[in-house]
Amino acid sequence: MMRATIRTAIICAIALCSATAIAKVEVQAVQHKTIGLVLAAKISEDIAPGDYEALISGIRANPGKYAKKVVVLDSIGGSVPEAIKMGRLLRETGFDALVPSSSVCQGTCIYLLAAGREKTVRGYVGLHRPYFPSGDSALADLTHKGVRYNPTDYFREMNIPTSLVEEMQAIEPWKMRVLTSEDLARYRLN
Repeated sequence: MMRATIRTAIICAIALCSATAIAKVEVQAVQHKTIGLVLAAKISEDIAPGDYEALISGIRANPGKYAKKVVVLDSIGGSVPEAIKMGRLLRETGFDALVPSSSVCQGTCIYLLAAGREKTVRGYVGLHRPYFPSGDSALADLTHKGVRYNPTDYFREMNIPTSLVEEMQAIEPWKMRVLTSEDLARYRLN
């Protein structure tokens, strides 16, 4: 009986830990001592469908003039189409991007970092080819709800060298390459 209870507890714990996490998207106005009123958005965890809606809702809930708008990134990546939509929104609404020293921006989070008007990286930025549910092929379809998402076009829009796409595609989804400060400068990410 005790063995069955322990086994059930372990199975439940594994199921909870392996559930797909969605990004935590928080947007709020904060008063900075020297800068003034700042609109801060924080995006953490796994980027998934619905996160764009959470981001735009947070921005709409905080209308007004701000001395600065900053998105704080600490994300393990996720959905390419969702990250590209979120990135376009961040650029359109004038956000700067920050990866704090205790944070990581890996995988598709790089689309959010690329969207920042100004970019500051104190933590780690990791590259790899996105994982696609239909396979990890670089040729996998990036269409979502009838809209085609092209990473090369997106980086071109964000004034990021398109060679970044080639480098990302060269790294298997289960591996990671952490960018050096020289890499960040070369790709205009810092």
